[in-house]
Amino acid sequence: MVTTRWSTAGIFLLVICGSDVSAQQIPGCTSAVVTDPPRTVFRCNGGLIIEAEAFAAFRISSSRSGGPASIELMSRAILIEVTRPRRFQILTPHAIASVRGTIYAVDVAPAQTSVLVARGRTRVMRRDRSEAVNLGRGQGVDVTQGVPLVVRRWSLERATALLGRFGRQTLAR
Repeated sequence: MVTTRWSTAGIFLLVICGSDVSAQQIPGCTSAVVTDPPRTVFRCNGGLIIEAEAFAAFRISSSRSGGPASIELMSRAILIEVTRPRRFQILTPHAIASVRGTIYAVDVAPAQTSVLVARGRTRVMRRDRSEAVNLGRGQGVDVTQGVPLVVRRWSLERATALLGRFGRQTLAR
């Protein structure tokens, strides 16, 4: 299901990717449904790759030039790969994760957002912008209301569990 809503800021798409849903369309991107594990992969202009886990609920905000500018992720997980310098961010109920030329995953649960960097750097801040941290390769942070942001090197098991949801077994080199 794709719901389009127009605004003065650009184009917004609400996308819910299910395992039985055909490839969704995002302006400036091509898409393909992948089955092992189930997800939709969007390859976008400007060196942006978005992998949306099956049943992830998110909204895409497009720039005036037509490509994605940001994602509002409401549930499940998304993996982002940026191959060329560009501005891009993921907004969740708890956090904002901004690209610094990287591969990173964002997982949203009802009370927490978790961010893991597989390669490069990502800046993560609270939605209210009251606290921020920078993450490097293998580092992650859990953003929960009322708990300070602490950068941690994720265990191999935890990193593999999240990245495995996107068919990736290890951190990128």
